[in-house]
Amino acid sequence: MAKRKSGRNVHGIVLLDKRLGVSSNKALQEVRRLFDANKAGHTGSLDPMASGLLPLCFGEATKVSGMMLDDDKRYRVVIRLGILTETGDSEGAVLAIRPVPGISGEALQACLQSFTGEIDQIPPMYSALKHNGKKLYELARAGETVARKARLIRIYELKLLDFSEDRLTLEVFCSKGTYIRSLAEDIGHYFGCGGTVIELRRLQAGIFDIKNAKTLEQLMSMNEIDLRQQLIPVDAPLQSLPALRLSERQAAGIRFGQSLHDVPAALGTVRLYHESAFLGLGEMLLDGKLAPRKLFNMTD
Repeated sequence: MAKRKSGRNVHGIVLLDKRLGVSSNKALQEVRRLFDANKAGHTGSLDPMASGLLPLCFGEATKVSGMMLDDDKRYRVVIRLGILTETGDSEGAVLAIRPVPGISGEALQACLQSFTGEIDQIPPMYSALKHNGKKLYELARAGETVARKARLIRIYELKLLDFSEDRLTLEVFCSKGTYIRSLAEDIGHYFGCGGTVIELRRLQAGIFDIKNAKTLEQLMSMNEIDLRQQLIPVDAPLQSLPALRLSERQAAGIRFGQSLHDVPAALGTVRLYHESAFLGLGEMLLDGKLAPRKLFNMTD
């Protein structure tokens, strides 16, 4: 007999302001214990040296976590010019220290402009991407370096917040798959001196903003009612998809995994509801059928 999961059925998304020095998984487990949730996941790791917005998914919300990985993200990053490290951030061993040239405001703006828009970026060795079945950071820790293919990413905004001597502070709004550490190194190489991340904070992920996030300490100070009020509905990240309201008969069919033939809707993925209850996701097919794709069960 399978072992029953411990904890309660808790469904929803919690916005955590992750502190420095802990992994995303540790932060997740800390909040999971507060809610006594039996199922949890996060939506894209933040390194221990990074802080900021970490959406945590509980219960049925874990079914949308994979979709949230594709969200655009916004960061504030401090880059130290004139230094190269093994990992591209202050956690890694220093590989080289170089003088920082005099950089004019015009040169700095030209640099930022060159990295704005669609660009090719080579992922860092210290990443979770795989090569022949092994994660790159595992190879890097073993002293190996392998060739990585450049990937097309998009930098929507690259805003200068501050520049003083060898410290460059930027706000970066970017597509999925963007490595801020690689961006820092590339900006450093642009000026011929190298660069590494010394501070990183995530400000936004998809529709979610850091201003609505809570620290672990804030969550720990809440009673159970206030904690429950922090749960964002499971369907919140899906609001860009069209919604379809089903009758009781139609909803019953969908719940049993049946396709519907009498539902007029545009082709593609739709959110399904019966009255105020979110049922899940369906897909309108070319033959006019509505097929269930991902169903949700929010019963306690």
